[in-house]
Amino acid sequence: MPTASDSSPLSSRGGLANLLILILPPMFWAGNFVVGRAVNGVIPPLTLSFGRWLIALLCILPFAWQTMRRDRLRYLNIRWQLLLISAIGVGAFNTLIYTGLTTTTATNALLLNSFIPILIVLFGALFYHQHLSLRQGIALLTSFSGVLIIVSQGQWQRLSSLSFSQGDLIIFSAMVCWALYTLWLRRIPADIDRIGLMGMQILIGVILLLPLFAWEYLSGQTIRHFDGEVAAAFAYVGIFPSVLAYLLYNLGVDRAGAARAGLFIHLMPAFGAMLSVLFLGEHLHLYQVFGIGAIFAGIILASRRPR
Repeated sequence: MPTASDSSPLSSRGGLANLLILILPPMFWAGNFVVGRAVNGVIPPLTLSFGRWLIALLCILPFAWQTMRRDRLRYLNIRWQLLLISAIGVGAFNTLIYTGLTTTTATNALLLNSFIPILIVLFGALFYHQHLSLRQGIALLTSFSGVLIIVSQGQWQRLSSLSFSQGDLIIFSAMVCWALYTLWLRRIPADIDRIGLMGMQILIGVILLLPLFAWEYLSGQTIRHFDGEVAAAFAYVGIFPSVLAYLLYNLGVDRAGAARAGLFIHLMPAFGAMLSVLFLGEHLHLYQVFGIGAIFAGIILASRRPR
């Protein structure tokens, strides 16, 4: 099992390189939310999830196959842990996200997604006796306040007007899955190659998703039309938020700990705002600047070396 604890400072294990490892996954996942909403009504959720991970499997296999063969006996020794993290981190999480996005708003999805760091800390304290320092608690609240500023557009009364639907409950169940995935990932021995481990997770996830995709297809829910935009959507979700983001997140959890790595998920609404400016022609507002600043302040506070 990993010997590093969540209390070890991020700066002690690679500095800027580790910071980049933790920043890139939420950027890729923010794009995943944008694409998931864009193809809503064109690609059924189970089809999108299965296609995503099938593409990811084809991308990672050339690099992971030799390691997967070499470590197959080690995978057997941790088979139940491996099955659990594959089922909830690959199979369930994104399927629930794409399903929930069909009946909820982007604002609600981003708000609910930002509960992941809080759930990681809560579950870690309840089930794994992990302790949260005062500095980490302040950092968590500071970062989450930045999320609320972005979601509320700087007007706190907007939060009271938010309504939640069945889709929101589905999204929240996905957040629970990711919090557990992050905590259980820390229990995988640190000396197991992460590329091979990711390949096994994706392979198991694809096998689990296959019957669900078949059920959806046979029930008449198919891709409405296949064009360049649909192909680009599959390519993006199959490569960036899948292979690259998961590999980097796995590495970040191993190096920085579950609580600190989970805190960086608060960057997703910040990146969502930036991506909207770059690709959707939206304007950057002052409340977004303040929100992004609060998120980064919380992350910097959590990443500082304690005295």
